[in-house]
Amino acid sequence: MSVSDARVAIVTGAGQGTGGLGRAIAMRLAGMGLRLMVADVDPKVQHTAQEVRDASGGDALWFAGDLSDEAQVVRMVDQCVDRFGRIDVLVNNAGGGIIKPFLEHDAQSLATTLARNLWTAIWCCHKVLPHMVSRNHGRIVNIGADSLRTGIPDHAGYNAAKGGVVGMMVGLAKEFARYDITVNTVSPCVINTPRQIARRQSDPDYALAFERVVPKGRGAEIDEVVDLVCFLAGERAGFITGQDISVNGGSAMP
Repeated sequence: MSVSDARVAIVTGAGQGTGGLGRAIAMRLAGMGLRLMVADVDPKVQHTAQEVRDASGGDALWFAGDLSDEAQVVRMVDQCVDRFGRIDVLVNNAGGGIIKPFLEHDAQSLATTLARNLWTAIWCCHKVLPHMVSRNHGRIVNIGADSLRTGIPDHAGYNAAKGGVVGMMVGLAKEFARYDITVNTVSPCVINTPRQIARRQSDPDYALAFERVVPKGRGAEIDEVVDLVCFLAGERAGFITGQDISVNGGSAMP
């Protein structure tokens, strides 16, 4: 396969640096031979692009902007298509809710939570899908939340946003299946990111409240989530669509 034939992926929320889920997904996809556009509201996402280039020798662009803003997403997608000519994979990883008791939320905190988690996914799907339809092929993987099933404390506002992502997924999976476009969601429970590890030191009771609901007694390792995301982004997952799949150590079961 020539470089120009290599598949292209957009990974959002990829600016968290070492230990971040978005960065790990981008690095794995690049290792699989995909060309990358990594995006985040944080300009530090440019470092992820450089790490991808250094580790894989592949091509990687970066975009810093608010992906809940339609115009910013249009710019990102245009830059990706101008450089690579195609988009094969979209991983909607951008997120980050404001976690607090529901009655402590106000209009701003709820709007921010919806913007970060739902509107980013809506606009990215809306602007990427025409390019996938034109090629009669595509893979969309959203990052959801197992808290939709477990009801862990202080997540009602966040769950409203992530529940919207799952609802959108179901509709898109049905609507675009005829174009060989799959749309799925990977929903982790607590993940052993640097943030969670630091929380165990600063507020162990709060951190353990999330881990106690997991029968395996621990959070997911980042690679355990990345494995499923990258499988669903690949060619062998062509008959899996419209599914919300938990990576949760048994914290919620059918």
